[in-house]
This record gives sequence, structure tokens and C-alpha cells, in this order.
Amino acid sequence: MKINKESLEKEPVNIANGIYWVGYTDPNRGLHCNPYLIIDDNEAVLIDGGNRDDFSNVMLKILRTGLKPSQIIRLIYQHYDPDLCGSLPQLEAIINNDALRVISHTDNNVFIHYYSQKTEKLDYRQLGSCFEFASGRRLEFYSVPYCHHSGSFITYDVKTRTLFTGDLFGSFDSRWTLILDLNEKCKECHDTSKCRLGASYCAVHGMIDFHQKIMTSNRAFMAALDTVERLNIDRIAPQHGSVISTKDDIKTVIRHLRAIENVGIDYLLSGGSV
Repeated sequence: MKINKESLEKEPVNIANGIYWVGYTDPNRGLHCNPYLIIDDNEAVLIDGGNRDDFSNVMLKILRTGLKPSQIIRLIYQHYDPDLCGSLPQLEAIINNDALRVISHTDNNVFIHYYSQKTEKLDYRQLGSCFEFASGRRLEFYSVPYCHHSGSFITYDVKTRTLFTGDLFGSFDSRWTLILDLNEKCKECHDTSKCRLGASYCAVHGMIDFHQKIMTSNRAFMAALDTVERLNIDRIAPQHGSVISTKDDIKTVIRHLRAIENVGIDYLLSGGSV
């Protein structure tokens, strides 16, 4: 999928059936945020809606899908950091729908409450770990505790086999692209510190750096990857970094991530620095 970089500033990008990237880019940050909108008939769900300062950018892209804000009936927050939840008060105001609910985890809702007390907050486990649109389209929720918060979880759209992973599969990426584009040689690579093609840049290396510093421990991270690999996934849509859009690329990235020797506290105890 080729995307005009200039269009990313103002336009939503359709990454799967009814799923739109409505994120924002800033080359000066070194971290890119990816809210996603799922539209199904007359209902919509916004996942990891973004921070306060970029609210107008996200909302402009939502409006350009043709959706009315009042059609957003659920806000899903897969953890509670401000880059996900900071725009909650603005979203509530413009959606202006009494049927709006926040779906997260009880451990997250304690903190999301400080962004706004207005909207009722639900624990996905009390919903049977799923949400269904009126059409029957189903979102399933899976726990990935301590990746990187105790209440962290991932969201799976059964219809398109798209997995929204929050910080999992994120990246510190100086040359960000919305869609990850790995070369065939990347599938054979076992050392991201030295490119076999002679390239000066490796997208996977930024992902390794991100997970090593952001995830809490080897045990938590490996358990999360086990959960991901049990699902039939066509694409991975993380909150940071790039969308991984093919099964082969997903396998390649997971192989590289599993090869990380020390993550989080294990990284620090082994002599790493942050």
C-alpha cells in the first residue's frame, strides 16, 4: 500500500474493511501515535483516541470519513497513558451522546477517571471480553498484563483479523512510515545491528529498542507474544510505529522480538541504560 506522505497530515487511511487510521505524524518527536476508527454501518468505535494537543487533527480525519461524531458509541483505551487518553474530555464534548461508554480494564479506569469523570467506564472482562456492533461484528479483548501496565490488553477485530496492540509492536522510528515495508532479505536476517543489504536504517531495530525499554520484563513480554501468536492475524495495528500488514512480516517481526535477550527490568539489571 503506497500512501502519499503529504496526505497523512489531513486524510484518514483505510487499512482494512471499515478500519481507518486517524493518527498524526510529527518527525520531530521520534514517536508516532496511531488512533484507529472502526466504522460498522451507523456505529463506530475509536481505539486509543490520542492526546489533547492533537485532538483537532484526529477529529478532522474522523469527519473526513463521513462519520458523524455522535455515531461513536465506544472509546477503547488499551492502557491509560496521556498519548492515548489525553483527548477524552474533547471527545466527550463533540460526540455528545449519552450512550457513549469507555471500555478498558479496572486497573486502567482508576487512572482514566482523572482525565474525565463524565463517561461510564466499563471493564472488558465484565463484558465477556468482547464487544459486538449491532450488525454482529465482533471485537475480542485479550489480556497482556505488564506490557506495559497491569491492565494492558489488545483488541482483535474478528471480521478483518486485525489486531490492535497498543504499545506492543510499537517503535522508536526516525523514518516512520504508516505501513511497514520489509525487504525479502529481512526475513532471513538475524542481526539488526548490521544490515545485509548495506542500508543505514533498519525499521526492526527501532522496534527492538522500543520493547527493550518500554515493556516491563522478559516474562511479561514473552507471555504477550504467546497470546498474539495464538490468534489468526492478517495485520497488526500498534499505537506507535507502523502497521504490519502481512502474515510474513508479522512472523519476521515476532522472530526478531523473541530474540531480545533482556527486556525492561531484566535489561537494566544486565547493565542496560535508559
